[in-house]
Amino acid sequence: MLPTREDISTAFRIQAQWCERLGSPLYGQLLEQAAADVDDGGPFARWMEGWEGRPIQDALVLRAMGAVHRLVLNGEAPQLAAHYPSTGGEPRWPAVWEALRALVESRMDELRAALGERVQTNEVNRSAPLLGGFLEIAAKYGKTMRLLEIGASAGLNLLWDRYRYELGEHRWGDQRSPVVIRAEWQGPPPRLDAPVGVVERCGLDLSPVDVRDDASVRRLESFVWPDQLERLEQLRAAVRLARQSRPRLETGSAATWVRRQLNATVLRTVTVVYHSILWWYLSEDEQREFTAVLEEAGARATAEAPLAWLNFEVRNGKGAELRLRTWPGGEERVLGYGDPHGRQVKWLER
Repeated sequence: MLPTREDISTAFRIQAQWCERLGSPLYGQLLEQAAADVDDGGPFARWMEGWEGRPIQDALVLRAMGAVHRLVLNGEAPQLAAHYPSTGGEPRWPAVWEALRALVESRMDELRAALGERVQTNEVNRSAPLLGGFLEIAAKYGKTMRLLEIGASAGLNLLWDRYRYELGEHRWGDQRSPVVIRAEWQGPPPRLDAPVGVVERCGLDLSPVDVRDDASVRRLESFVWPDQLERLEQLRAAVRLARQSRPRLETGSAATWVRRQLNATVLRTVTVVYHSILWWYLSEDEQREFTAVLEEAGARATAEAPLAWLNFEVRNGKGAELRLRTWPGGEERVLGYGDPHGRQVKWLER
């Protein structure tokens, strides 16, 4: 369906608010300007003409700004690059907005084609809240883990146990790791002394990212907001590590893939199905089918081969919630809360 101009400008304003909340004042201001430009019928409005979809659910704004950032990172937009910190620039107003608007005007056809590409991110810092869940699972079962991630992108969060964590005053992981996960941590510590062992790791994505391919990695980088340099360097460090030990990545339907994976029983191992900020991209039918597959597999789980479903997802528009459901038994708990990028975590009492 074709969205209205108002639908599109609303999506820009909502994303601007999220960018401000999540520490990107540059995008916060640019997206507010872009929303006004859409309302006025300017270049941004013409850029979006003919695009079909749901502007918010299909992340139209992130598609658009990722396409622009890709040009900047590739050295194809020097005027805008002079204002983007990701390329050594410094934002200056109103010059940064004028450079962005001029770029959209001059590269309209190319940028319009890019709106058909899905957003592809791999937020490594989401491993901060996920770590708490994995440690909870390790403490509960005392078994090695088989990891199955849905929406794995490049598989960087399949390597969570190889990162170094600084969670407030708490420390975990290999202190020599080139990848550092930092988060503000409220509440009690996670189960830092739980023994962790991983025997298998595999991920699913509609379009898995091959970390050996520079163009694919550049696409990942383009969806990092350009004034968040620590986030960009963290992604690059994780890619370098993943190039040394790439986890297996596959493509297909989430429910079909998980059903196939869970048909295999691995004794003395807990199978962990997990995902982060994925749920809203699935239709309601896909969500129901995926849940049914987990519950069917959970009914077959045993003490020797338990199953865990760990998910970090935005619910009710209040940030992200970390939930853990385990079988046998089907017990479900909320372990904590955090922002969608994993920079702040509020851990709950046990």
